[in-house]
Amino acid sequence: MAKADQYRAALANLTDWDEYLLAESGLPGPRGNLELAHVVADLGDQALFERYLTNTAEVAPTNDPREFLAFCGALGLGRLLAAGQPEMLARLRVCANDPRWRMREAVAQALQKLGDVDMDALIAAVKPWVAGTLLERRAAAAGLCEPRLLKEATYAQHTLEILAEITASIAKESDRRSEEFKALRKALAYCWSVAIVALPESGKPMFEALLANEDKDVQWIVKQNLSKKRLERMDAVWVESRIHG
Repeated sequence: MAKADQYRAALANLTDWDEYLLAESGLPGPRGNLELAHVVADLGDQALFERYLTNTAEVAPTNDPREFLAFCGALGLGRLLAAGQPEMLARLRVCANDPRWRMREAVAQALQKLGDVDMDALIAAVKPWVAGTLLERRAAAAGLCEPRLLKEATYAQHTLEILAEITASIAKESDRRSEEFKALRKALAYCWSVAIVALPESGKPMFEALLANEDKDVQWIVKQNLSKKRLERMDAVWVESRIHG
């Protein structure tokens, strides 16, 4: 029996999931139990997700097992959003600003649930976030830059354009030491490589335009993406020329 099926069977026999989820959360530890979280998102309801989201950073800090409950709550909102409840988007936007990195990952994965069923809706949903906070911009980029979502050229092109807009915006930021800025910069350090591989004919020239940007953080983002193996597998000669060109 697959792990997810085991979790489904276990939850089906429980009236209160909390104790089980805390025990199986994988926290504290380097990796939360993503398989279980997705099962909870599939099986839970809005009331459960909202209750789990009351485990804020103040009461459930990073690596506390209760953080896993909040993660499940955010992921569950993504399932509701994908199922036709657009009002969940505003709630997820709030969650995108959570100081905990796992919660920010939960929001990205929640957005991807929408993308799995309607990429046009996902792109429309995150466009306002591009003008939002640093962490909202981070969520937009990370939510879109998932290879399975970018198989169609149209969606890869839209994603590249959004990445270009977000990358341009960071040059206007004055506080480069904040955790929020660092989180956005770290996301852009891999997101470009994902989108470029999805649509090289458009992605490569758009990325090359960044080479002329003298902003030190933009240049760091360029360097980090050029170090990614996915780009080397795509076109090693191009990568080498960009590194030494």
